Amino acid sequence: MKITQLETFATQNVAFTRLTTEDGGQGWGQLSTYHADITAQVFHRQVAPYALGRSTDDLDYLLGKIPEHEHKFPGSYLYRALGGLDTAVWDHRGKAAGKPVTSLIGGSPGKLRAYASSMKRNITPADEAARFQRLRDAHGFDAFKFRVAAECGRDTDEWPGRTEAIVPTIRRALGDSATLLVDANSGFSPARAIEVGHMLQDSGVVHFEEPCPYWEMEQTRQVTAALSLDVTGGEQDWDIHHWSRMIAMRAVDVIQPDIMYMGGLTRTLQVAAMAAAAGLPCTPHCANLSAVTLFTMHLLRALPNAGPYLEFSIEGADYYPWQQGLFVQDPYAITNGQAEVTDMPGWGFTVSPDWLARSTYQSSAL
Repeated sequence: MKITQLETFATQNVAFTRLTTEDGGQGWGQLSTYHADITAQVFHRQVAPYALGRSTDDLDYLLGKIPEHEHKFPGSYLYRALGGLDTAVWDHRGKAAGKPVTSLIGGSPGKLRAYASSMKRNITPADEAARFQRLRDAHGFDAFKFRVAAECGRDTDEWPGRTEAIVPTIRRALGDSATLLVDANSGFSPARAIEVGHMLQDSGVVHFEEPCPYWEMEQTRQVTAALSLDVTGGEQDWDIHHWSRMIAMRAVDVIQPDIMYMGGLTRTLQVAAMAAAAGLPCTPHCANLSAVTLFTMHLLRALPNAGPYLEFSIEGADYYPWQQGLFVQDPYAITNGQAEVTDMPGWGFTVSPDWLARSTYQSSAL
Protein backbone atom coordinates (compact mmCIF):
# COMPACT_ATOMS: atom_id res chain seq x y z
CA MET A 1 0.00 0.00 0.00
CA LYS A 2 1.31 3.44 -0.92
CA ILE A 3 2.02 5.90 1.87
CA THR A 4 -0.19 8.96 1.35
CA GLN A 5 0.29 10.93 4.58
CA LEU A 6 2.85 11.20 7.38
CA GLU A 7 1.98 13.19 10.50
CA THR A 8 3.81 14.13 13.68
CA PHE A 9 2.49 15.12 17.09
CA ALA A 10 5.36 16.60 19.05
CA THR A 11 6.41 18.12 22.34
CA GLN A 12 9.95 19.03 23.25
CA ASN A 13 10.77 15.59 24.59
CA VAL A 14 8.59 13.08 22.75
CA ALA A 15 6.84 12.86 19.37
CA PHE A 16 4.58 10.28 17.78
CA THR A 17 4.17 9.65 14.06
CA ARG A 18 1.10 8.49 12.17
CA LEU A 19 1.30 6.89 8.75
CA THR A 20 -1.72 6.59 6.44
CA THR A 21 -1.88 4.48 3.29
CA GLU A 22 -4.05 4.80 0.21
CA ASP A 23 -6.65 2.38 1.59
CA GLY A 24 -7.03 4.40 4.79
CA GLY A 25 -4.96 2.00 6.90
CA GLN A 26 -2.84 3.60 9.60
CA GLY A 27 0.17 2.87 11.74
CA TRP A 28 1.58 4.69 14.75
CA GLY A 29 5.26 5.09 15.51
CA GLN A 30 7.53 7.36 17.49
CA LEU A 31 10.48 9.65 16.89
CA SER A 32 13.35 9.41 19.31
CA THR A 33 12.89 11.20 22.61
CA TYR A 34 14.74 14.41 23.61
CA HIS A 35 14.51 17.49 21.37
CA ALA A 36 11.78 15.54 19.60
CA ASP A 37 10.27 18.75 18.27
CA ILE A 38 13.50 19.35 16.35
CA THR A 39 13.48 15.75 15.13
CA ALA A 40 9.93 16.32 13.84
CA GLN A 41 11.26 19.13 11.65
CA VAL A 42 13.94 16.78 10.31
CA PHE A 43 11.28 14.12 9.70
CA HIS A 44 9.14 16.37 7.51
CA ARG A 45 12.09 17.96 5.70
CA GLN A 46 14.41 14.99 5.19
CA VAL A 47 12.40 11.77 5.58
CA ALA A 48 8.76 12.24 4.60
CA PRO A 49 9.38 13.59 1.06
CA TYR A 50 11.12 10.37 0.06
CA ALA A 51 8.58 8.06 1.71
CA LEU A 52 5.38 9.58 0.38
CA GLY A 53 4.08 7.65 -2.60
CA ARG A 54 6.21 4.61 -1.81
CA SER A 55 4.82 1.28 -0.65
CA THR A 56 5.10 0.17 2.95
CA ASP A 57 6.82 -2.88 1.44
CA ASP A 58 9.66 -0.54 0.41
CA LEU A 59 10.77 0.06 4.01
CA ASP A 60 14.16 -1.66 3.67
CA TYR A 61 14.84 0.33 0.50
CA LEU A 62 13.84 3.60 2.13
CA LEU A 63 15.98 3.00 5.21
CA GLY A 64 18.98 2.59 2.92
CA LYS A 65 18.13 5.20 0.32
CA ILE A 66 17.03 8.12 2.49
CA PRO A 67 20.46 8.41 4.16
CA GLU A 68 22.00 8.35 0.68
CA HIS A 69 19.71 11.16 -0.45
CA GLU A 70 20.69 13.04 2.72
CA HIS A 71 24.35 12.04 2.63
CA LYS A 72 25.51 15.48 3.73
CA PHE A 73 23.66 14.93 7.01
CA PRO A 74 25.00 11.61 8.35
CA GLY A 75 24.27 12.32 12.00
CA SER A 76 22.00 11.20 14.76
CA TYR A 77 19.00 13.43 14.05
CA LEU A 78 18.37 11.81 10.67
CA TYR A 79 18.21 8.34 12.25
CA ARG A 80 16.09 9.57 15.15
CA ALA A 81 13.67 10.79 12.48
CA LEU A 82 13.88 7.59 10.42
CA GLY A 83 12.74 5.68 13.50
CA GLY A 84 9.40 7.43 13.24
CA LEU A 85 8.85 6.06 9.73
CA ASP A 86 10.11 2.57 10.56
CA THR A 87 8.03 2.07 13.69
CA ALA A 88 4.87 3.40 12.02
CA VAL A 89 5.32 0.97 9.12
CA TRP A 90 5.72 -1.96 11.52
CA ASP A 91 2.55 -0.95 13.36
CA HIS A 92 0.70 -0.72 10.04
CA ARG A 93 1.96 -4.17 9.07
CA GLY A 94 0.89 -5.68 12.37
CA LYS A 95 -2.57 -4.19 12.20
CA ALA A 96 -3.01 -5.31 8.59
CA ALA A 97 -2.03 -8.86 9.57
CA GLY A 98 -3.95 -8.83 12.84
CA LYS A 99 -0.77 -9.77 14.71
CA PRO A 100 1.59 -8.13 17.20
CA VAL A 101 4.84 -6.88 15.73
CA THR A 102 6.84 -9.49 17.62
CA SER A 103 4.99 -12.24 15.70
CA LEU A 104 6.00 -10.63 12.39
CA ILE A 105 9.70 -10.91 13.29
CA GLY A 106 9.71 -14.47 14.59
CA GLY A 107 8.62 -13.96 18.17
CA SER A 108 5.44 -14.43 20.15
CA PRO A 109 3.48 -12.58 22.84
CA GLY A 110 4.49 -13.35 26.38
CA LYS A 111 6.43 -12.27 29.43
CA LEU A 112 9.88 -10.74 29.89
CA ARG A 113 11.98 -10.48 33.00
CA ALA A 114 12.59 -6.79 33.70
CA TYR A 115 15.30 -5.04 35.65
CA ALA A 116 14.48 -1.91 37.63
CA SER A 117 16.57 0.82 36.04
CA SER A 118 17.42 3.93 38.04
CA MET A 119 18.35 7.11 36.16
CA LYS A 120 19.28 9.16 39.21
CA ARG A 121 22.73 10.19 40.33
CA ASN A 122 21.64 12.80 42.87
CA ILE A 123 20.12 10.13 45.10
CA THR A 124 22.01 8.89 48.16
CA PRO A 125 23.03 5.24 48.36
CA ALA A 126 20.65 4.68 51.29
CA ASP A 127 17.70 6.23 49.49
CA GLU A 128 18.44 4.27 46.32
CA ALA A 129 18.58 1.05 48.30
CA ALA A 130 15.31 1.85 50.03
CA ARG A 131 13.41 2.48 46.81
CA PHE A 132 14.81 -0.72 45.29
CA GLN A 133 13.48 -2.60 48.31
CA ARG A 134 10.04 -1.00 47.86
CA LEU A 135 9.99 -1.92 44.17
CA ARG A 136 11.07 -5.47 44.93
CA ASP A 137 8.29 -5.88 47.48
CA ALA A 138 5.61 -4.19 45.36
CA HIS A 139 6.39 -5.55 41.90
CA GLY A 140 8.69 -8.53 42.32
CA PHE A 141 11.81 -7.09 40.67
CA ASP A 142 14.88 -9.23 41.28
CA ALA A 143 17.36 -7.27 39.14
CA PHE A 144 18.36 -3.62 39.57
CA LYS A 145 20.57 -1.09 37.79
CA PHE A 146 22.02 2.03 39.40
CA ARG A 147 24.44 4.77 38.45
CA VAL A 148 28.13 5.14 39.25
CA ALA A 149 30.58 7.90 38.23
CA ALA A 150 29.41 11.28 36.96
CA GLU A 151 27.99 11.33 33.44
CA CYS A 152 30.93 11.88 31.06
CA GLY A 153 32.70 12.58 34.32
CA ARG A 154 36.39 12.24 33.45
CA ASP A 155 36.99 10.13 36.57
CA THR A 156 34.93 12.34 38.86
CA ASP A 157 31.93 11.17 40.84
CA GLU A 158 28.58 12.86 41.46
CA TRP A 159 30.13 13.58 44.84
CA PRO A 160 33.37 12.17 46.26
CA GLY A 161 33.10 8.54 47.30
CA ARG A 162 29.58 7.93 45.98
CA THR A 163 30.59 5.03 43.70
CA GLU A 164 32.48 3.27 46.48
CA ALA A 165 29.54 3.75 48.84
CA ILE A 166 26.59 2.80 46.67
CA VAL A 167 27.79 -0.60 45.46
CA PRO A 168 28.08 -2.32 48.87
CA THR A 169 25.03 -0.44 50.18
CA ILE A 170 22.80 -1.83 47.42
CA ARG A 171 24.21 -5.32 47.82
CA ARG A 172 23.63 -5.36 51.58
CA ALA A 173 20.09 -4.03 51.20
CA LEU A 174 19.01 -6.52 48.52
CA GLY A 175 21.01 -9.56 49.52
CA ASP A 176 23.07 -12.00 47.54
CA SER A 177 20.18 -13.26 45.40
CA ALA A 178 19.56 -9.92 43.64
CA THR A 179 21.09 -9.34 40.21
CA LEU A 180 22.95 -6.02 40.20
CA LEU A 181 23.90 -3.89 37.19
CA VAL A 182 25.65 -0.51 37.06
CA ASP A 183 25.91 2.25 34.46
CA ALA A 184 28.83 4.68 34.31
CA ASN A 185 27.57 6.72 31.34
CA SER A 186 31.04 7.30 29.86
CA GLY A 187 32.36 8.39 33.25
CA PHE A 188 35.76 6.71 33.62
CA SER A 189 39.17 6.39 32.06
CA PRO A 190 40.24 2.79 31.40
CA ALA A 191 42.44 2.67 34.50
CA ARG A 192 39.72 3.96 36.80
CA ALA A 193 37.09 1.79 35.13
CA ILE A 194 39.19 -1.31 35.70
CA GLU A 195 39.73 -0.32 39.34
CA VAL A 196 35.99 0.17 39.84
CA GLY A 197 35.28 -2.99 37.86
CA HIS A 198 37.25 -5.13 40.32
CA MET A 199 35.19 -3.66 43.15
CA LEU A 200 32.02 -4.47 41.20
CA GLN A 201 33.14 -8.05 40.68
CA ASP A 202 33.86 -8.41 44.40
CA SER A 203 30.26 -7.34 45.09
CA GLY A 204 28.81 -9.71 42.51
CA VAL A 205 27.74 -7.03 40.01
CA VAL A 206 27.26 -8.70 36.61
CA HIS A 207 26.85 -5.79 34.17
CA PHE A 208 29.13 -2.72 33.80
CA GLU A 209 27.61 -0.35 31.26
CA GLU A 210 29.46 2.26 29.20
CA PRO A 211 32.47 2.50 31.54
CA CYS A 212 34.50 4.79 29.27
CA PRO A 213 33.61 7.52 26.77
CA TYR A 214 31.44 5.56 24.35
CA TRP A 215 33.10 7.06 21.29
CA GLU A 216 36.49 5.69 22.46
CA MET A 217 35.93 2.01 21.70
CA GLU A 218 39.57 1.10 22.24
CA GLN A 219 39.28 2.36 25.81
CA THR A 220 36.19 0.26 26.45
CA ARG A 221 37.93 -2.75 24.94
CA GLN A 222 40.74 -2.40 27.50
CA VAL A 223 38.16 -2.65 30.28
CA THR A 224 36.39 -5.60 28.67
CA ALA A 225 39.68 -7.48 28.36
CA ALA A 226 40.64 -6.81 31.98
CA LEU A 227 37.41 -7.85 33.73
CA SER A 228 35.35 -11.01 34.05
CA LEU A 229 31.94 -9.35 34.46
CA ASP A 230 30.01 -8.25 31.37
CA VAL A 231 31.10 -4.89 29.99
CA THR A 232 28.26 -3.49 27.91
CA GLY A 233 27.54 -0.56 25.62
CA GLY A 234 26.24 0.82 22.35
CA GLU A 235 23.16 2.75 23.37
CA GLN A 236 24.31 5.96 21.66
CA ASP A 237 25.44 4.36 18.42
CA TRP A 238 23.52 4.38 15.15
CA ASP A 239 26.13 3.87 12.41
CA ILE A 240 26.14 0.30 11.05
CA HIS A 241 29.83 0.51 10.15
CA HIS A 242 30.67 1.61 13.67
CA TRP A 243 28.64 -1.32 15.01
CA SER A 244 30.45 -3.72 12.70
CA ARG A 245 33.80 -2.56 14.00
CA MET A 246 32.64 -2.60 17.63
CA ILE A 247 31.47 -6.18 17.35
CA ALA A 248 34.51 -7.35 15.40
CA MET A 249 36.95 -5.93 17.96
CA ARG A 250 34.88 -7.31 20.89
CA ALA A 251 34.78 -3.88 22.48
CA VAL A 252 31.94 -5.09 24.70
CA ASP A 253 30.54 -8.39 25.95
CA VAL A 254 26.89 -7.36 25.47
CA ILE A 255 25.50 -4.95 22.87
CA GLN A 256 22.85 -2.38 23.81
CA PRO A 257 21.35 -0.69 20.76
CA ASP A 258 18.48 1.72 21.32
CA ILE A 259 15.69 1.22 18.76
CA MET A 260 14.96 4.93 18.60
CA TYR A 261 18.57 6.10 18.31
CA MET A 262 19.25 3.37 15.73
CA GLY A 263 16.52 4.53 13.36
CA GLY A 264 13.90 1.91 14.15
CA LEU A 265 13.28 -1.80 14.55
CA THR A 266 14.62 -2.89 11.16
CA ARG A 267 18.11 -1.49 11.66
CA THR A 268 18.20 -2.73 15.25
CA LEU A 269 17.41 -6.24 14.03
CA GLN A 270 20.34 -5.93 11.65
CA VAL A 271 22.73 -5.04 14.48
CA ALA A 272 21.34 -7.78 16.73
CA ALA A 273 21.93 -10.32 13.93
CA MET A 274 25.54 -9.13 13.56
CA ALA A 275 26.02 -9.67 17.29
CA ALA A 276 24.38 -13.10 17.17
CA ALA A 277 26.78 -14.17 14.44
CA ALA A 278 29.64 -13.13 16.73
CA GLY A 279 28.17 -14.90 19.75
CA LEU A 280 27.23 -11.73 21.62
CA PRO A 281 23.92 -11.19 23.44
CA CYS A 282 21.71 -8.14 22.93
CA THR A 283 20.15 -6.30 25.88
CA PRO A 284 18.75 -3.13 24.29
CA HIS A 285 18.75 0.29 25.87
CA CYS A 286 15.29 1.72 26.60
CA ALA A 287 15.57 4.23 29.41
CA ASN A 288 12.12 5.83 29.53
CA LEU A 289 8.48 4.81 29.32
CA SER A 290 7.61 6.34 26.00
CA ALA A 291 6.93 3.75 23.29
CA VAL A 292 10.62 2.79 23.06
CA THR A 293 10.27 0.28 25.89
CA LEU A 294 7.25 -1.32 24.23
CA PHE A 295 9.15 -1.56 20.93
CA THR A 296 12.00 -3.22 22.82
CA MET A 297 9.65 -5.71 24.44
CA HIS A 298 8.47 -6.87 21.02
CA LEU A 299 12.08 -7.12 19.86
CA LEU A 300 13.30 -9.14 22.84
CA ARG A 301 10.51 -11.69 22.45
CA ALA A 302 11.91 -12.44 18.98
CA LEU A 303 15.70 -12.29 19.33
CA PRO A 304 17.58 -15.60 19.47
CA ASN A 305 20.40 -13.78 21.28
CA ALA A 306 18.23 -11.74 23.62
CA GLY A 307 19.83 -10.87 26.93
CA PRO A 308 18.23 -12.10 30.15
CA TYR A 309 16.17 -9.00 30.91
CA LEU A 310 14.37 -5.89 29.71
CA GLU A 311 15.52 -2.47 30.89
CA PHE A 312 12.59 -0.86 32.70
CA SER A 313 12.84 2.72 33.96
CA ILE A 314 11.61 3.27 37.50
CA GLU A 315 11.48 7.06 37.19
CA GLY A 316 8.17 8.87 37.45
CA ALA A 317 6.81 12.39 37.20
CA ASP A 318 9.59 13.97 39.28
CA TYR A 319 12.23 12.88 36.74
CA TYR A 320 10.31 12.35 33.50
CA PRO A 321 7.24 14.60 33.68
CA TRP A 322 6.91 14.44 29.91
CA GLN A 323 6.27 10.69 29.84
CA GLN A 324 3.11 11.00 31.92
CA GLY A 325 -0.26 10.48 30.25
CA LEU A 326 1.02 9.34 26.85
CA PHE A 327 -1.23 6.29 26.42
CA VAL A 328 -4.91 5.49 26.83
CA GLN A 329 -3.99 2.24 28.57
CA ASP A 330 -0.66 1.78 30.33
CA PRO A 331 1.28 -0.99 28.51
CA TYR A 332 3.83 -1.24 31.31
CA ALA A 333 2.38 -3.21 34.20
CA ILE A 334 5.05 -5.19 36.08
CA THR A 335 3.89 -8.35 37.85
CA ASN A 336 6.32 -10.68 39.60
CA GLY A 337 9.17 -8.73 38.04
CA GLN A 338 7.89 -9.28 34.51
CA ALA A 339 6.49 -7.14 31.71
CA GLU A 340 4.22 -8.63 29.05
CA VAL A 341 3.83 -8.32 25.30
CA THR A 342 0.15 -8.80 24.50
CA ASP A 343 -1.42 -10.25 21.38
CA MET A 344 -2.87 -6.87 20.32
CA PRO A 345 -2.17 -6.11 16.64
CA GLY A 346 0.78 -3.88 15.83
CA TRP A 347 2.57 -2.36 18.79
CA GLY A 348 -0.58 -2.48 20.88
CA PHE A 349 -0.73 1.10 22.14
CA THR A 350 -3.14 4.00 21.67
CA VAL A 351 -1.87 7.53 22.15
CA SER A 352 -3.95 9.59 24.56
CA PRO A 353 -6.27 12.05 22.77
CA ASP A 354 -5.65 14.55 25.58
CA TRP A 355 -1.90 14.35 24.97
CA LEU A 356 -2.38 14.71 21.21
CA ALA A 357 -4.48 17.82 21.75
CA ARG A 358 -1.57 19.46 23.60
CA SER A 359 1.07 18.55 21.01
CA THR A 360 2.32 20.46 17.97
CA TYR A 361 0.93 18.96 14.76
CA GLN A 362 2.57 18.77 11.33
CA SER A 363 1.56 16.85 8.23
CA SER A 364 3.23 15.83 4.96
CA ALA A 365 0.89 14.43 2.33
CA LEU A 366 0.65 13.61 -1.36
